[in-house]
Amino acid sequence: MSILTVNAGSSTLKAAAYDDAAQAQLSTATIDRVPDAHAFEEALRKLEADAPGCVEAVRAVGHRVVHGGTEFRESAVVTHHVRTTIERVAELAPLHNRPALAALELATERFLHVPHVAVFDTAFFADLPESAVVYPVPWEWRTAWGVRRFGFHGLSHSYASERAAALLGQGMPESRVVVLHLGNGCSGSAIVAGKPVATTMGFTPMEGLMMGTRSGSIDPGILIHMLRSGVSVDAIDEQLNHDSGLLGVSGVSSDYRAVLDAARSGNPRARLALDLFAHRARAAVAALASAMGGLDALVFTAGIGENAPSMRAAITHGLDFMGVSIDETLNAAGGEEISGRGARGKTFVIPAREDLVVARETRSAALVGSV
Repeated sequence: MSILTVNAGSSTLKAAAYDDAAQAQLSTATIDRVPDAHAFEEALRKLEADAPGCVEAVRAVGHRVVHGGTEFRESAVVTHHVRTTIERVAELAPLHNRPALAALELATERFLHVPHVAVFDTAFFADLPESAVVYPVPWEWRTAWGVRRFGFHGLSHSYASERAAALLGQGMPESRVVVLHLGNGCSGSAIVAGKPVATTMGFTPMEGLMMGTRSGSIDPGILIHMLRSGVSVDAIDEQLNHDSGLLGVSGVSSDYRAVLDAARSGNPRARLALDLFAHRARAAVAALASAMGGLDALVFTAGIGENAPSMRAAITHGLDFMGVSIDETLNAAGGEEISGRGARGKTFVIPAREDLVVARETRSAALVGSV
């Protein structure tokens, strides 16, 4: 028997097959195009080629869903109500929830008689302290329109903090961990003893750190100025989601690797984009650590976090006052620990394993019966 995990993004479809215990990954597939019926079937063919029989043995399917709103504080077996709720909050995460719904429809047709489980990125942050949830805006914004912080990339932050705690050892049950999930989407979190107390993403996945095409946090007065200047709401939405971040500043690409190549070739805007990316991430580390009274470990994860030693060096440069420093040789080698000699806080590079968390949650919700 196997568990299938599906992670649908705006331009990629990732799938993986796990054993019935949700421990061993049997095969994985990434299709670099918009999730559709052809992409889904291609992913299944790749899974089957690597692990013959795994597709026909699927016993449950887990779906990563970015936004679960206020209703879903844990994973849920998919019902009509679950689908409609995911669709209702899709406006708050348009790059993510709609592709997830499309993949859910395809997977349900293909695996009609097995349970499907929605695993929500927002669930990990469901119990954030009120001081980390409430925005300082008129109270009716919250009561009438549900304006509050949700937090995203929860699956990644959950796994990374769990792994960091294991690396720190049994002697640190109250470990204070800052996780930087740096990819096309970027976020940071402060986690004490496995429980988040602060995170950078907010009401939508646009808040916080600079990202590949998203701006991250900006002065809200800018939006008022743009609206008064005649730019439409839809145009602002499109530009902040798709034309900002690394792409907007560099003018080169949203791909970190392309921006790095351009910077090394002397492109000043590309260099500025990288400097801005590092500056904002560094500031976030300090802010997140302050929510815990310091940190015991800093974790880099996701595509940039795992594969860009020069960016890790740029972000940690100047954090010595917090006890964070990295070893240049270890950082270049890319091992799991890159802490500098004598550093009070550990620095880890931990591969993102959102698929593993989805598999575990799916097994718990669908196969064990804990919904």
